[in-house]
Amino acid sequence: MSGTIVVGYTATESGADAAALGARLARSLGARLHLVIVLPSEGTRSAAVPPERAYEDVIRGQGKKWLSDAMAELPQDLTRSGHVRFAESFAEGLIAAGEEFGARLIVVGAAAGARFGRHRLGGVASALLHSSPIPVALAPSGTAKQAELSVPRITAALGTRTGADVLLDEAVALAADSASALRLVSLVPFDVPPGLDTGAIRVVAGGHADEVLATAEKTLPAGITATVEQAPGDTVEDAVSHLSWLPGEVILVGSSRLAQPRRLFLGSTAAKMLHVLPVPMIVVPRTRTGAQVEGDLA
Repeated sequence: MSGTIVVGYTATESGADAAALGARLARSLGARLHLVIVLPSEGTRSAAVPPERAYEDVIRGQGKKWLSDAMAELPQDLTRSGHVRFAESFAEGLIAAGEEFGARLIVVGAAAGARFGRHRLGGVASALLHSSPIPVALAPSGTAKQAELSVPRITAALGTRTGADVLLDEAVALAADSASALRLVSLVPFDVPPGLDTGAIRVVAGGHADEVLATAEKTLPAGITATVEQAPGDTVEDAVSHLSWLPGEVILVGSSRLAQPRRLFLGSTAAKMLHVLPVPMIVVPRTRTGAQVEGDLA
């Protein structure tokens, strides 16, 4: 079994979407799935709510019932378990659970009101994307209707900023562990200095694409294919909109260069992509350790 995946679960459509994406990733990676409900700890409850143990037992029991119902809906071939945790915030509880279980990914759903098949960041996802040391997977609305899918291909969006070596390593590892094809999408046209002529951009982009493809091919096991694309378009949104997607595919992006070491921060490019993406996005911390990683890619 290849690691564990923590799902931030709520008894809502968003929670069902997160559970379905967690199931897809767990099946593809051979990972154990942990569904986690985070309830408010005593210090966060209103003074009007009595702190007696009986109250905690009641809400814990309700949480366990929700988890039991959710796990019954998941594909029965998965190894999974449910957990009720208390914390000052949902995001804090998920990060603590992720660290306890050695999670490879933390999965959450879209906020209420998201269009079908699209993303919308809520408070929990935003908090995770500003503080998690663990990669965060965002499930678009409607993912629950695709619980039986596996991951046929991993796409990684790579530019030229510091930290891309970490993102490329993570994409290669996910592709290898899930036996999925790897597609590398070059974001170089959106990373180059303003004013550079189009001919120079093509030269830079072509060289970058060849470099990352060669690096991936050296690392991937036999039988796992890697390809590279330069997304066409004048803007990030336009470029992403022109990409084709396979059912069950996921995309990896790196966190902002402004993020704290080993923490996430959704940068402007990734945020623009999120508006038009019809597939799950996994955001990867830009460094492996507390020290900044110096790299030529990003």
